[in-house]
Amino acid sequence: MNDIRIESLKELGEAARLFLDGIGESRVIAFYGAMGAGKTTFIKALCDVLGVEDDVNSPTFNIINEYRAENGDAVYHFDFYRIEKVSEAMDIGFEEYVYSGDLCLIEWPQNIEQILPVDTLKVQISVLDDGCRVVTF
Repeated sequence: MNDIRIESLKELGEAARLFLDGIGESRVIAFYGAMGAGKTTFIKALCDVLGVEDDVNSPTFNIINEYRAENGDAVYHFDFYRIEKVSEAMDIGFEEYVYSGDLCLIEWPQNIEQILPVDTLKVQISVLDDGCRVVTF
């Protein structure tokens, strides 16, 4: 298990680089954490490191955003906070995305846990008492 401690927003870029260096071949990454823990903020930092030029924001209402990394690869960003039934994820073609080989970054994965691929990298973002974040994977 790896931990990356983030003490300030200034450290986000370096933390994102360390994270991407540490995930190996993982293409489906599930981010767990309380509301306000920094899941979307960390995903924005990951997209910055990948060279995404689009505005990265949480796809809470449309469930998925698609971005292009600097190298042309697709990056899919899911937010399943509003999902009430797994069938809603299936209706958007979730399996096609996660088995595409492209990077899939998932917020609120606990709402679709039963359909996550077995090899999903599970990441916990925790907020410490001092306000620092710890990314554990």
